[in-house]
Amino acid sequence: MTIEIKAPTLPESVPDGTIATWYKKEGEQVARDELLVDIETDKVVIEVVSPSDGVLQSILKQSGETIVSNEAVGLIQEGSAPKTASAKAKKATSAPEKGDAGASSTPATTAADDSVVSPAAKKIIAENQLSANAIAGSGKAGRITKEDVLNFLETPAPAATPAIPQVRTGSTLGRLEERVPMSRLRAKVAERLLQASQSTAMLTTFNEVNMHAVMEIRNRYKDEFEKAHDGVRLGFMSFFVRACIEALKRFPAVNASIDGNDIIYHGYQDIGVAVSSPRGLVVPVLRNADILGMAQIEKEIRGFGEKARDGKLSIEEMTGGTFTISNGGVFGSLLSTPILNPPQTAILGMHKIQDRPMAVNGEVKILPMMYLALSYDHRMIDGKEAVQFLVTIKDLLEDPTRLLLEI
Repeated sequence: MTIEIKAPTLPESVPDGTIATWYKKEGEQVARDELLVDIETDKVVIEVVSPSDGVLQSILKQSGETIVSNEAVGLIQEGSAPKTASAKAKKATSAPEKGDAGASSTPATTAADDSVVSPAAKKIIAENQLSANAIAGSGKAGRITKEDVLNFLETPAPAATPAIPQVRTGSTLGRLEERVPMSRLRAKVAERLLQASQSTAMLTTFNEVNMHAVMEIRNRYKDEFEKAHDGVRLGFMSFFVRACIEALKRFPAVNASIDGNDIIYHGYQDIGVAVSSPRGLVVPVLRNADILGMAQIEKEIRGFGEKARDGKLSIEEMTGGTFTISNGGVFGSLLSTPILNPPQTAILGMHKIQDRPMAVNGEVKILPMMYLALSYDHRMIDGKEAVQFLVTIKDLLEDPTRLLLEI
């Protein structure tokens, strides 16, 4: 019985996706729920698993091709793999022995299946007139990577083997260039950032906050907090999220969005938290953050970071949001200008905490200071509101008891 491998149902905000990587070849045995292919969308990478035990009969959509919701991308034949198919797949991925003279004279384009050679590696192989069969792959399922080819080029050939003319195109000088297509996620991030800078009247206001009070509370209660909340650590983000929620309630325009000629005021606070992932910047959203406690906020943010690292964030987790917080301080940034995340009208930028001499009641003291940056859409938010919003956050953080008293 033949079963279709179908792409998942994509939400309305994601019209299509692109086949990123197939992890199996035609004729190979697959197990139920085994990862078969990655589909890259504008927001996340979706993993598609095998619906049944059997053999991957055919691949209908190759890497780089575009698919839509529920479109068939491959076919599986239920049952065990035929011996001929298994042997053929094994032969395609195995490298010839060193004594095989034919392997060193076969053109790279015909020596191995293109699916086991990465695009960057294929380019270097062609430029240097190499044989892909002579290069051992270290990638998944024996895939030949760029590093494998560079290591092969730098390894001296045995003296008994006739030298093959090679065009290194500057490889010994370390001046190699690599051209790879931009991922859909990276392309979408670039598009949205460009859209924000071109279609909004973006302005940034700055202030600084004394982090001494927050740091003192954190140091005093972090052990008890972690013990009471099953290993959840008390960080700085929960303080900032709670301060932003209180400030958003006082200045609803900062929590609003623009839709054409209409202004949408949101009666809730969904806080987006910018997270760096191997594939680019993503912004998962803390839903109904105004009703979350500090432990729940810290737990959710930690979970977002782990999912982003493993590529497990869902589209639903990154959809929406009424306000965004970006923390460049974790990477050492002292000051920056965050870019809006449309259709939101404001974004808060956190930065590195650094000890600086400050004037306090006529005396110079060394205090842990952080620069804050609020970028906002001037079409929606006046400068007075933006400054007052940022000062409110500053006051709440410098005296955290205000958060409890809501003053």
